[in-house]
Amino acid sequence: MTVHRQQFVIVLRCPEQKGIVAAVTGYLSENELTIAESGQYNDPLTDTFFMRVVFQPTDGRDHDIETIRAGFASIATRFAMDWELHNLGARPRILIAVSKFGHCLFDLLHRWRSGLLPVEICGVVSNHDDMRSFVEWNGLPYHHFPVTKETKDEQESKIIALIDELQIDLVVLARYMQILSPRLCAHLSGRCINIHHSFLPSFKGAKPYHQAHARGVKMIGATAHYVTTDLDEGPIIAQDTRHVTHAYTAEEFVALGQEVECTVLARAVKWRVENRVISNGTKTVVFA
Repeated sequence: MTVHRQQFVIVLRCPEQKGIVAAVTGYLSENELTIAESGQYNDPLTDTFFMRVVFQPTDGRDHDIETIRAGFASIATRFAMDWELHNLGARPRILIAVSKFGHCLFDLLHRWRSGLLPVEICGVVSNHDDMRSFVEWNGLPYHHFPVTKETKDEQESKIIALIDELQIDLVVLARYMQILSPRLCAHLSGRCINIHHSFLPSFKGAKPYHQAHARGVKMIGATAHYVTTDLDEGPIIAQDTRHVTHAYTAEEFVALGQEVECTVLARAVKWRVENRVISNGTKTVVFA
């Protein structure tokens, strides 16, 4: 028998000061809410405190999230918190963007269909039509918005309209090979993740795996990061690497690189939708 249990999560950051943890845990205890998971971190460089707390009712009844939010507001004000409260039972609405490389898209949709990625995928947008049959076979809408240098503003306006219409919580660039304009970056601030086909910061630009191969590197990797107006320099969420040797061909670099891209992007998306990622200036705090 499956037992239904509500779960909520509070994520916060604020200036480090005495009594934060006691105030948060005390509020939960006083309201018949028990902690299921908790993480804290104090950044010594900025003296900023970060906290993520997953909690659930202990009194056998469902709790209203707005009541919890209203009750916690006075604590947040007292400690000057930048905070969010979420119901972990609610599935974030995701839009995936892709171009001609499908490996990350295939992996995300497989994880979603298998129940490993707790999201609601609302569709896929692309500047090419190559992935349409696969996406529609999965029962998802496919939005083909071709783009040229002359039509980029118009194409991005369509993307923005689609994001707003579908009430998208997170856009995932699954090897979407277009540079987003400052306008689109601003519209998606804090809610757009990109997978970079390299272990940043190195080998930027075209054919990074071939660059790495030509340099004789012994390790390749991938980086998932938030999208900002600084190309490929947004706050990093997840990274991973694979060891290689002199015997690998450039094509083997590509295959291995695509494997790690899938892993890193899926990990970053999952952490983000589980509210494990908190921005910290040019960096992130990840309670993984």
